[in-house]
Amino acid sequence: MTTGTTSTGSTEPLANEPSIGQVLGNARVAAGLTVDEVSAETRVRVPIVHGIEADDFSRCGGDFYARGHVRALARAVGVDGDELVCRYDAAHGGAPQDAKVPLLENVGERRISAERRRPNWTAAMVAAIVVVIAVIGFNLAQSGPKATTASAGSPSSAASGATPSIGPVLHPTLPPASSAPVKPSAIAAAPAGKVTVKLLAQNGDSWMMVKDGTGKVIFEGDLAQGQTQTFTDAKELKFVLGNAGGVHVWANGKDLGTAGGDGQVVNVTYTPGDPVAG
Repeated sequence: MTTGTTSTGSTEPLANEPSIGQVLGNARVAAGLTVDEVSAETRVRVPIVHGIEADDFSRCGGDFYARGHVRALARAVGVDGDELVCRYDAAHGGAPQDAKVPLLENVGERRISAERRRPNWTAAMVAAIVVVIAVIGFNLAQSGPKATTASAGSPSSAASGATPSIGPVLHPTLPPASSAPVKPSAIAAAPAGKVTVKLLAQNGDSWMMVKDGTGKVIFEGDLAQGQTQTFTDAKELKFVLGNAGGVHVWANGKDLGTAGGDGQVVNVTYTPGDPVAG
């Protein structure tokens, strides 16, 4: 690969030299590899591979990640990744050390998120145990007076011929909402005239992109396993799911199950009152 050197010593591509994306795309084709194969080997998502080969680095999430993706793709197709990264730095004006802060912040956010999730599960389990113990204790406490009252009232009833009255305490009734489980479909119920979709990364992480009824991208990124996202729009919601088998879907109050197979990229659209993928 031929490069030119400026007076400051930086390495820049010649005017007729292929771009970074062209170098990677041509090398992949020459190696007989498909985009899916390169994505599987490098763990760089298919949309990002397509974007880089078209010299569009906007999906990479920043310069630091873009450099990492370029190196990974270069290694997979057999070209010099360091040279391509140097060309990327010359074109985008940055050094690898300048972009380390976002990575550390991202790791910190995920760590804090994970730490917050764990106590929530523990608190939910403790609350459930307390409810069960309270119900059992209530029933046991009521069973004693019930038996005593019945036995004490029997002689007087037999002597007088009257039917003993049994107070309401002998038939305690628990509030129906205290132990009724919350249905998952109720969480994704949509207001009238709108579409509401809830996504849960149930079986693994998944990249996803969401567009509203105007075609505007309202979310693009990773949904880590255990996380949920809920979206509402007056017209429609369009989704691109990078790992459909890992995502559980509720649309307009209906449980639709997983969106597809493991690793499958799926495009789905939902409209008001229509829980079926369009």
